[in-house]
Amino acid sequence: MGKHSKTKIQLFKSRKSFIMMTIVLIIILFLGVMSGTYIYRANGNIQNAALDMMADIIGTDEPISVLILGVSEDIDTALTDTMMLASYNPKTQNAFVISIPRDTYIGKNKAKANGFDKINALYSINPKKTVSAVESLTGIKIDNYVVVKNSVLVDLVDAIGGVEFDVPINMKYDDDTQDLHIDLKKGVQILSGDQAEQLVRFRHSNPDANGKMTTYPSSYGADDYGRMRTQREFMKATATQLASWKNVGKLKDITEAVFNNLETDMRLTQIISYIPSMLKLNTETLRMEQLPRCFRSNK
Repeated sequence: MGKHSKTKIQLFKSRKSFIMMTIVLIIILFLGVMSGTYIYRANGNIQNAALDMMADIIGTDEPISVLILGVSEDIDTALTDTMMLASYNPKTQNAFVISIPRDTYIGKNKAKANGFDKINALYSINPKKTVSAVESLTGIKIDNYVVVKNSVLVDLVDAIGGVEFDVPINMKYDDDTQDLHIDLKKGVQILSGDQAEQLVRFRHSNPDANGKMTTYPSSYGADDYGRMRTQREFMKATATQLASWKNVGKLKDITEAVFNNLETDMRLTQIISYIPSMLKLNTETLRMEQLPRCFRSNK
């Protein structure tokens, strides 16, 4: 190879390196300008700036309504212990959660009603049957459903290091048939995953010698009403802690805890697209309501 040929190759390599370096510098400069713009818009708040950038890159601003079904794994029949309709609007940052009583009547003839005329039995047929029934009850179009096993709560709470919560009453209950043992004291405390499951499943104590059971006070909401209120409040507390930046480094553990115990008709990319906006949600403005027992399906 001649001297001129070697010189041309060296020039070509040096030009190629220069072009690559220029491209990298332009990208770095672009990202710097972009991040600076987002930081300016967020009044210097770097966390909000990062979320704004993520929202623009991978996010969506489409409102969504999702039916959340909690299914126990310690009984033979597939019934939904927990049923919540959650709606969220990324544009307005408005969100609400409605609890659906699990024994809500959805049959046609009350005189011949049985256990399968309760809304919590529909999941054993098909989750979409439950979706249709809740749409009929509420008049709200549901976009997707999510079915979570009770073990997801245990794994999720443990993944974020526990959740601080004000347990409203002393809770004591034992059921060997379900291997369910609840023993919680009233007051503010950090609950582990196992304790969180105890909390959301408590409805009343075992009957005493006189057959009397202790439950939530009527002012709070007795039995199922009390349990649903506690579930909503604990969901809010968990969401607040999940949205805190101290859990960013635990995203892998959190993702595994959730997706290993999830059944849904949502795509993973669809779920991810809502994360940047939801991390900015002020949980203090989250509305949480309960569907009255008198509601029933018109079908």
